[in-house]
Amino acid sequence: MKPRVTGLEVLPVTVSARTTWRFVRLSTNVGVSGLGEASAGDPEVSDLEEFYGLLGDSLSIQAYRHAGLPRAAAGGVRAASAFSAIEQALWDIRGKLLGAPVHELLGGRLRDAVELYANVNRMTDNRVPEGFARSAALARDAGFRAVKAAPFDGFPSPHAPSDAIEAATTAGIDAMLAIREAVGEDVAVKVDCHSAFDFSRAVSAAERMRPADLDWFEEPLPVDDLNGIRAVRDAIDQRLAGGERGFGLPGFLPLITAGAVDVLMPDVTLCGGVLEMLHIARAAEAHGMTISPHNARGPVATAVALSVCAAAANVESLELQWGEVDWRSTLVDPPERIEGGMLAVHDGPGFGIELSI
Repeated sequence: MKPRVTGLEVLPVTVSARTTWRFVRLSTNVGVSGLGEASAGDPEVSDLEEFYGLLGDSLSIQAYRHAGLPRAAAGGVRAASAFSAIEQALWDIRGKLLGAPVHELLGGRLRDAVELYANVNRMTDNRVPEGFARSAALARDAGFRAVKAAPFDGFPSPHAPSDAIEAATTAGIDAMLAIREAVGEDVAVKVDCHSAFDFSRAVSAAERMRPADLDWFEEPLPVDDLNGIRAVRDAIDQRLAGGERGFGLPGFLPLITAGAVDVLMPDVTLCGGVLEMLHIARAAEAHGMTISPHNARGPVATAVALSVCAAAANVESLELQWGEVDWRSTLVDPPERIEGGMLAVHDGPGFGIELSI
């Protein structure tokens, strides 16, 4: 019996007021199903159904990419997320049908575990320096050797009074300094600026955060401002990271070829899925650039990104949305195996997990 696609399920899980994880499951006529995650951009079921409709009943990843990549590239974040989730699920099915982990289908794994950094932003309800410091210390105590926060969320508009902008800047800087004091010298500290600044304030903020000894300074400006981003990179001491909302290799090539960032951050739920992330990683490698995939998502997206990270040579770390809820690990079987801030690469077929819901 020739395997073919027979159905699509969308399984949303409400995590918090800020977070909903949207898992996707494709079923087949041979009893094998495949998982993906569409947790970026809040895609509707109709968005996922549109891209599911491109499959017909075929399991061909290349045929799906040929039909769907142009639509996803032109359709914005929701379309990119929907396209990526279906592509992920096709890889999971392919691996299960062949009895092989996806990383083996990508050429074989280069590592047995991937270093994680704990994004403590969404677990931090008390968004003052003390609150961020407490979250970071909990992550350190759980064994993570790197933490990240985004203390500039809700930053005033450029037209706000200057004293309001300065107060928000100072509060964010104080939070990062408090994190460094809380975790000590042996934990890498990263800041995500969520494009809050203009050039002069970005450079000033980086200078004021020098005592925090930041591992990287993430997206102080929108990444489509290539000249501005490159100018910030040249003006500061910290490494610059960015690229979380890019789609497709063509969307990342300007950042790569301009050398605008030190660390590229493709997101498997937005960039086009498994194969596109691997293409992006290899293009970055050819230009001497490392990647650290953006992954403020759920456990399915983490398993997908882990598969790519296992096979890509230039991976330095993988983001983990950590601490927002204590039941995360119950959603997949087997649970994520995190020890000493490292996530073990699975040996099971496909992405090596099944949903427990």
